[in-house]
Amino acid sequence: MKFGIAAKIFCAMLLMCAVALLVNGMAGKWLFERGFLGYLNGQGIGRMELLLPRLQAEYAEHGSWEFVRGQRKVWLRLIRPHVGDPVADEALLSAPPVSDQTGAVARFALLDAQGQRVIGNADVDGSAIRRPIVVEGHTVGWLAMVPFQKILARNEQRFMEAQVRRWWAISIVAVLVAGTSAWLLTRPLRKRIQGMGAATHRLAGGDYATRIVPGADDELGRLAQDFNRMAGALENSERNRREFMADISHELRTPLSVLRAELEAIQDGIRPMSAATLAPLQGEVRQLGKLIDDLHELALTQSGELAYEHVPLDLDAVLRATVEGMRSRFHDAGLALVVSSAPGPLPVQGDERRLQQLFANLLENALRYTDRGGSVAVHALRDERHVRISIEDSAPGVDEDKRGRLFERFYRVDASRNRASGGSGLGLAICRNIVLAHGGAIHAEASALGGLAIVVELPLHA
Repeated sequence: MKFGIAAKIFCAMLLMCAVALLVNGMAGKWLFERGFLGYLNGQGIGRMELLLPRLQAEYAEHGSWEFVRGQRKVWLRLIRPHVGDPVADEALLSAPPVSDQTGAVARFALLDAQGQRVIGNADVDGSAIRRPIVVEGHTVGWLAMVPFQKILARNEQRFMEAQVRRWWAISIVAVLVAGTSAWLLTRPLRKRIQGMGAATHRLAGGDYATRIVPGADDELGRLAQDFNRMAGALENSERNRREFMADISHELRTPLSVLRAELEAIQDGIRPMSAATLAPLQGEVRQLGKLIDDLHELALTQSGELAYEHVPLDLDAVLRATVEGMRSRFHDAGLALVVSSAPGPLPVQGDERRLQQLFANLLENALRYTDRGGSVAVHALRDERHVRISIEDSAPGVDEDKRGRLFERFYRVDASRNRASGGSGLGLAICRNIVLAHGGAIHAEASALGGLAIVVELPLHA
């Protein structure tokens, strides 16, 4: 049988009450025996110390204990304080000593030198508290006192039964109090947990808009806040997934529609089979191939399955090699390409092939979306901790509110930079993943040339 949280809290509180009662009972017994009973015995011992000089004097006067053997009145006269003093007797009658009030005198007994009882309490045995009576250096007898614990032993059964009845009564009251407290405590707690359980069930069922009111600022409140953040992340992931599927469908539908239309026209004899009619089909096939390659590359960079071989290298040499490989394309597009870098090498730890892919994608992006007759500038700088690479182009630019989305999959600006240039909308997303894999950062900002600047920062390798 499974217990709920309320039942567990109730059992825990009940157990705590039982343990507290047990500890309290044991501590009470110990304090009673060691404290109160010890106090009573201490009072009796103090009285014994006061009686020893009198008993020593009486023995010295009579030479033995025969004068008191069987003489109860003589014995009582010996152990009474201030005997023969009228003032003291009056004080004794009005306020007897604590030892007398606790019955210590009645527990006294006189023993001879061999430990045999002469007179006094007949219950004296080996457990009695004893004090020697010494006359002229010889122990002539003992003053003994029966411990208070032994006196109580006679009524122990009745006392224990009364204590057990009281203990059960206290236990029942404590259980009722614990049960009421547990019910009052677990009622709001149970409602909050049930609410979290219901919200988790809805979230597991696909309702990603589910949220929980945190309530109090405690562990459950912080758990609710974490739940809300998780639900928000799942909602965002689901939205991105749907947008991704819609974008994929859109990107694939366009070239496939063109291919289908062109092939149907050739099959129907509307268009002849020639190199001129096949060229557009080949272009659409290349576009599909580029899209599929970019999707595969993006998936690898996002999943972390793309292999990176981090080695020390000069980033300036990698950048210049990539620029020189594309310089002729910039010339053909009517764009001026300028490269400037800080003096000396730019040491980083990275994968040369992936960094070449990064710079090639960024340069390709600038090449596609810069008006003819414009310019592209590549700057490489360094500071104490980072290497900073910026690739700037001239008009057209990108509005500030849209720059942050440039690195999203399939995102294109709905302006002059979004023309039919053959881009898949995945290049900058791939660039972001490559930069993150190298422990760097990438962002877009306005360019001084009037267009867009993509800035890459990578950790400097000492």
